[in-house]
Amino acid sequence: MRFLERERTTLAKLLPGLDPALRETPLMELERPGSPGVGLFRDSGGPGLLVPESHHGRGASALDALRVQRALGSRSPSLAVATTMHHFSMATLVGLGDLGDGAEWTLVEEVAAGNRVVASGFAEGRSGAGILDPSMSAEVVDDGIRINGVKRPCSLAHSMDILTASVLIPREDGKGDELAVALVPAGSEGVCVTGFWSSAFLAGAESEQVTLTDVVVPAELVLRTATTTGERLDELQTAGLIWFQALMTGSYLGAASALVERVLLNDRIPEHERVRLFMETEAAMATAEGVARRVDAGDLGESALAQALYTRYGVQDALGRIVPRAVELLGGLNFMTSDEVGHLAACAHGLSLHPPARSRMTGPFCAYLADAPLTIA
Repeated sequence: MRFLERERTTLAKLLPGLDPALRETPLMELERPGSPGVGLFRDSGGPGLLVPESHHGRGASALDALRVQRALGSRSPSLAVATTMHHFSMATLVGLGDLGDGAEWTLVEEVAAGNRVVASGFAEGRSGAGILDPSMSAEVVDDGIRINGVKRPCSLAHSMDILTASVLIPREDGKGDELAVALVPAGSEGVCVTGFWSSAFLAGAESEQVTLTDVVVPAELVLRTATTTGERLDELQTAGLIWFQALMTGSYLGAASALVERVLLNDRIPEHERVRLFMETEAAMATAEGVARRVDAGDLGESALAQALYTRYGVQDALGRIVPRAVELLGGLNFMTSDEVGHLAACAHGLSLHPPARSRMTGPFCAYLADAPLTIA
């Protein structure tokens, strides 16, 4: 099987037409602000990728989704990173559906059937915070809840139909507070998108600042959990973090694979150099596939999260070797005559910038190896 053939075959099966459309669009057009990539993703049915077929989605397994993200990353790193945030939100909503009373599935089905793009307002970017720890404030009003807060950066800021946000609100029985997930329609009064991302790299991911000012969310779009932070949602948060690490790893592997593919197609580069680069890239993907297979087996516990994290950090190290070597083998002429090689190289290093940072996880991992519970710094 040729390089990336498995990933692109999976993409073609689940999201027909997307890969040809991306292939026909110049890379730097896909990577600029206002990129057509998200629209192509929406048109192909991408928003329902992780939603079960019984709920009008594409029913992708974790292994399928990992391969799809690598395939997308090889065409447009910005699109892969942005859509990972959508899938992260959807995986969380699907998990809430399994915990809830059925209303959650109705909302999940509406997202899938309507090809709605969901941005994440969860706290995944805040050190020491669980993915559902509230990052915005909320108060109960007669017609729902009123939310105030800021999320930055927020991928898909311009294309989103819905923003997910975790909030802490009073329980309906009056006994303390509970966590809830609010689905905020992007067109709601008080939702404002302003500039934040000034880098040219990954600019197509639409990672801007989203500010909510006195935004009223109807009660039917507020998913109560009947728990407070640190209780039953620990399981859901663990699952969400596993999905996040696995799919983000695949996305950046895709960006690096775009460079490796250019090397493999260049018969002027010595065979041993091409084969060496191929083997190291595929070995990195194989470790990520191991995490996805655990997810598909229903293993979403602490051990699986640890594996997802050390796999992600191991892939970071692999990319640190693969990317510079690919750039060197492609040569100065390729680098000087096109923005693509330099752009892909810069994008591929973005994996190290996502939380949790490896440096902050040193202490928690040492404690975990000594049989303490795994914590996220």
